[in-house]
Amino acid sequence: MRPRSSRDIRRENRFDLLRRVYSAERAVTRQWLAAETGLSPATVATLTTELLALGVLVEVGREDSGGGRPRARLAVNGDHGVLVGVDVAETYVRADLFDLALRGLDSGHREIGPEDHQPDVVARHVVDLVRGIFDRGRLTRDRLLGIGVSLPGQRHTDSGVSLFPAATGAYEDGDPEGRFRGLLADAFGSEPFLENPLKASTVAELWFGGGRAAHDLAVVTLGTGVGVGIAVDQRLYRGATDAAGEWGHTLLVPGGRTCRCGRTGCVEAYVGAPGIVATLRERDPRDPLLHADESATVDALASAAGRDDPRALAVLDEVGATLGVALANLVNVLNPDTVVLGSWVATRLGRWLLPAARDGAATHALPRNLAAVDWRLSGVEGHAVSLGVAALALEGLVAGGPSAAPRRDPVPTTAHRER
Repeated sequence: MRPRSSRDIRRENRFDLLRRVYSAERAVTRQWLAAETGLSPATVATLTTELLALGVLVEVGREDSGGGRPRARLAVNGDHGVLVGVDVAETYVRADLFDLALRGLDSGHREIGPEDHQPDVVARHVVDLVRGIFDRGRLTRDRLLGIGVSLPGQRHTDSGVSLFPAATGAYEDGDPEGRFRGLLADAFGSEPFLENPLKASTVAELWFGGGRAAHDLAVVTLGTGVGVGIAVDQRLYRGATDAAGEWGHTLLVPGGRTCRCGRTGCVEAYVGAPGIVATLRERDPRDPLLHADESATVDALASAAGRDDPRALAVLDEVGATLGVALANLVNVLNPDTVVLGSWVATRLGRWLLPAARDGAATHALPRNLAAVDWRLSGVEGHAVSLGVAALALEGLVAGGPSAAPRRDPVPTTAHRER
């Protein structure tokens, strides 16, 4: 981990305290926060004063202290404004609207294809979806406190992240001029916070899922692509170039299947959705569970496995065992106390993949490392990526980073908010 300045430590303490308020799901006192975080009462008092001034927290009454002055009770100020989280994937764009308590209010979804994989086209889809949500809710743009957008690919510190690198077989920056960020800033009047889905999902788990009690966390995303989000001591690990987590493109089978990245034998080529379809096809090219669309094939596998279909169960056992080998390497290297399987493939097939993967990992992981692991399927409610990137936008608001303040006048809308 990089050396931390006093400013970094202060920011992390503020986020830690804020996450505790969110996870408590009830009003809390400063004394409770001091006990939960281990911070001094003076530090907690300073941080809560800052969050009250920002409008993120609000006092909601007092409680008896058992002697002395009554203690103020603090809660998230959900009505203070709204946040938007957007998940841009290779086949869809999804936008979710949240109140400041990160409760989902509305969402929009749009399918996209390879012809849409350009920064200006993707930006137009995002703007259209968000405007539609605001119009339905009769919200004005001044209610928007922050917008976070997850884009596939590696994060570029200055301009955001690459667009669709796996689909193109390249890892160069897809948007080096930052056109995507600029277009959204023009549309919404504030800089968006950009991240990739690995890290966004990890933040969602830290705030609302299996990572809340974890110290060292690995969030394995199983979808069309595969990767891992890492948190060390409850802090998101980014790596030297913000590119940590490309576990899906580590070598699993020398000389094996060709991966979408152009290399062979990658983890993703065996446990991502295309890899699962390939395993099914290798067993029987005419299997009726096979469909032209990989999502439909995964759904068919889940449905058949739910009926105890031996063909489907055999495929999932094979994929799960392979996943277990890859996870054993992860456990040996990272030594996490919690491993969470998430994303859409894990949602549909995780009940079969996780036990098989756990058994496979037990054969290959070092016993001491393995014994420390709490294995979980994601318990985050709603769409983890958009929730996580909205939480990052909230962190940006609190820290004074992107999304913290309007950059220029927002595009006007005819919508209004009734009070």
